[in-house]
Amino acid sequence: MNSNKRRYGDRVKDLRATIEESHVILLVTSARNGDRAAFGRLADSFWGDIFRMVYYRTFSRMDAEDLTQEIFIRAFAKLPKLKETEKFKPWLYSIAVNRVLDFLRKKRLLSILGFSKAADTSHELEETETNSPSALDAITKKEFWTEVYRFSESLSAMERQVFVLRFMDELNISEIAEVLEKDESSIKTHLYRSIAKFRRKPGLLRILRDGI
Repeated sequence: MNSNKRRYGDRVKDLRATIEESHVILLVTSARNGDRAAFGRLADSFWGDIFRMVYYRTFSRMDAEDLTQEIFIRAFAKLPKLKETEKFKPWLYSIAVNRVLDFLRKKRLLSILGFSKAADTSHELEETETNSPSALDAITKKEFWTEVYRFSESLSAMERQVFVLRFMDELNISEIAEVLEKDESSIKTHLYRSIAKFRRKPGLLRILRDGI
């Protein structure tokens, strides 16, 4: 009985995903032909995902908001050149990844030249009373993100990109390959290496076991 329910649930989930994908393709087709309203609906659908993706890399809400807006402006301008409408999601993420990399490179350069402070690697958490449950959750999350940042520094550039795209942005292997313009076997290799390194980080595993 339980196995039948799981199979039914999987079929329903797959059907919903197919319907959503078809809807996105229709919107992309209309937006590519200059329909701003269709692109607005696409932006509404993907804004939250792209914002989180940018925030994971900048740790600044203000920068994430500005960059997300820029990314969608760029996407609208470049959309007529997108030939495969079914690949809109990885195409959008590739624009986002490149924009964030440009931003971080510029920020590091300005820091080296003494024109800006070094990037803050902690989350922007509001100050609260530390005896409240929400405050304790915030402290735990801050500890987690500090550990994540330290862990990411131990990865190669490609391992870091693949790990974040897979587990924070929740892209699948084929989508990551599209975003980074690499073959899937290469993506899997870098992913396995990053996972092996992750498992050797007791601090991160402890926080995850405690239920962040």
